[in-house]
Amino acid sequence: MNARCGTILLVEDNADDVDLTLIAFERAGLSAQVVVARDGVEALDYLFGMGAHAGRDVREQPRVVLLDLNLPRVSGHEVLQRMRADPRTREVPVVVLTSSLEERDLRESYRHFANSYVRKPVNFDEFIEVTKQLGVYWTTLNRAMAQGEVV
Repeated sequence: MNARCGTILLVEDNADDVDLTLIAFERAGLSAQVVVARDGVEALDYLFGMGAHAGRDVREQPRVVLLDLNLPRVSGHEVLQRMRADPRTREVPVVVLTSSLEERDLRESYRHFANSYVRKPVNFDEFIEVTKQLGVYWTTLNRAMAQGEVV
């Protein structure tokens, strides 16, 4: 499975989880470009073409955003809210990928229209497998709308 599958925005502040996710995608044979944002501000800058990403063509949005909730500077919940409030990012799929066991995090994520909520497995092999499955599903199996397509 080596299809060109767009960009994945990985919003994750834990360097080990970033490395494991990249390993999982490599093992799955995904050829997606992975952009890593290490906090909520970096994620918003990428999505909206600000800061270090000023000038980025924001008409080209990620195929999927893998979003941790517990982030420095701006939380994952705030990132999700801001994405859903803006027409440029409203329909970008967001998978909350978190270690949180809090029921309120689950409810809040879906209240702001997360497409999926996945608890990060603690076990190394399970983490790799779950992340690999997420990458394959959202970048190759899921049929995404074309950028700017009106329903």
